[in-house]
Amino acid sequence: MIQSMTGYGKATCEYGNKKIVVEIKTLNSKQLDISTRISNLYREKEIELRNEISQRLERGKIDVTLYVDNSGKESVTQINQTVVESYFQQIKELSEKMGVEVPANWFEVLLRLPETMKTETVELDENEWIEIKNAIYLAINKVLNFRIQEGKSLENVFIDKIEHIRSLLEQISPFEAERVEKIKSRLEENLQLLSEKIDYDHNRLEQELIFYIEKLDVNEEKVRLLNHLNYFIETLNHEKSPGKKLGFITQEIGREINTLGSKSNHSEMQKIVVLMKDDLEQIKEQVLNVL
Repeated sequence: MIQSMTGYGKATCEYGNKKIVVEIKTLNSKQLDISTRISNLYREKEIELRNEISQRLERGKIDVTLYVDNSGKESVTQINQTVVESYFQQIKELSEKMGVEVPANWFEVLLRLPETMKTETVELDENEWIEIKNAIYLAINKVLNFRIQEGKSLENVFIDKIEHIRSLLEQISPFEAERVEKIKSRLEENLQLLSEKIDYDHNRLEQELIFYIEKLDVNEEKVRLLNHLNYFIETLNHEKSPGKKLGFITQEIGREINTLGSKSNHSEMQKIVVLMKDDLEQIKEQVLNVL
């Protein structure tokens, strides 16, 4: 079962008066790329968080957010009374000394001064982190379920497109035989006209014609293309994380389709090749999302 690299998971937990939220978003990427936005209180656990995500989600561009909802506070802010009283006394003395009227809005002035507010940082409780880890596991599981559902949709697209290319390949055979006969007839007509004007080595010409017609033969390309199509489906069904491998197989499929197009020399065959290329481009686009 393939997985998409696109996923989303969100989970919450409560500890004390705090509501903690874990949110994970994933998109396709060639490598593992983790970005985090974490409240300062939980920064010390970032490496542990990254290790867990890298083991479970493997690959993709992953954005992780861990924060405390507004319903709770991770720190307590208080007025530093000692500093405020000191400022008040100094301003009062300076006012009397200079003969300047004291301000009417004392608190507004005082609270703007440095160090008048103090923050008491709350230490991370290990029991709180246990609750948060459970939320992280839940969010990751939701991402995995999302990826699996997206993977099912991708799998259906791949099977449909591969089978369509296979059916188009079968449609080439009648035109292939017709194409060779037309080329032979055209060459024979031209040679008949040529023989009336000049003399040439019939044996050598026959060898060259056989060589030319053999170069137009597409049986090898058809066999290889069919093998690549079968290998794509086999990889799709049996590999755990086949994204990169499927990308390589699509490249090989593209090479054989391009060779068929260059050798076809027949309008109907070329139309079929164009349809194959259209299906393949859609496969390539979606393979980028496969884990």
